[in-house]
Amino acid sequence: MFFYKKRNVHGFLLLDKPQGISSNNALQKVKKIFSAKKAGYIGTLDPLATGMLPICFGECTKFAYYLTKSDKRYHVIAKLGEKTSTSDSDGVILNKRPILFTASQLQCSIKELTGSINQIPSMYSAIKCNGIPLYKYARQGLNIKRNTRKISIYNIYSIRQEKNLIEFKVFCSKGTYIRTLVEDLGEKLGCGAHVIFLRRLQVGSFSDTKLVKISDIYKLLNQKDIKNIDFFKKIDDLLMPIDSPIDFLPKVYLSPKELYSFQLGQAVYSHSDIKYSLVRVIEKKNNKFVGLGKINKEELLIPYRLLSTFSN
Repeated sequence: MFFYKKRNVHGFLLLDKPQGISSNNALQKVKKIFSAKKAGYIGTLDPLATGMLPICFGECTKFAYYLTKSDKRYHVIAKLGEKTSTSDSDGVILNKRPILFTASQLQCSIKELTGSINQIPSMYSAIKCNGIPLYKYARQGLNIKRNTRKISIYNIYSIRQEKNLIEFKVFCSKGTYIRTLVEDLGEKLGCGAHVIFLRRLQVGSFSDTKLVKISDIYKLLNQKDIKNIDFFKKIDDLLMPIDSPIDFLPKVYLSPKELYSFQLGQAVYSHSDIKYSLVRVIEKKNNKFVGLGKINKEELLIPYRLLSTFSN
């Protein structure tokens, strides 16, 4: 493997996290390949889980927060009749029960778990207590009191049961713990259940059609005839624009003169019908994203969060 001096990399990557490694481990692998000075991921996936792990590089990290609030979609396979210590197949089996529910009982249980519901996060979640993730307490045999969370399960669909396995897809709000959802379903059915397969298909408006595998990036890295600059150009081409995490926000274009004042921290007239909203501010001349602005009731565009570089 090649090693290069760390560099400023700016952009957004939808990584297809492989099974068996933590989200942070996946991040560090990608960060090392890109020789990036700064990068972070959005939304922890358990080692068991695969699929969409959004990664923000450099200036893109300034806007990661807005994507953390997004809805998500998952593909789930659960094993019925067994409850485990971690609510997934990585844990030890706590008890086994017969699978005796009917099709109508299954539909009724699914309905009860759809809509606005309360959920208690798993002790094996990444939620922090006194700065320490809950799963670290759990590994020491400690059980920390967790507050109930209000979440939304918009839809549980494509449900298929075969013997002791149940497969479905779920569209849900941020903060939803799929392992807890599966465990709650198992209790409603009276047999217990745990996750054996979990794949994140979607975060916000991003679907899994744009996912990039670590192995695909390594293939570019391992080309023998590649030069440094050619290699970085190839992998940088995999990155989406800096403003991708906030692509749901409207755009406002500024002239060079307006942009100059805006970047000095001054409010400028917005020339827009938009009010009371965050907007993506674009340099009209070069069609470059320069940061976030906020339009107030006086139709003034106020600097909110700006890039420190124009790299896009």
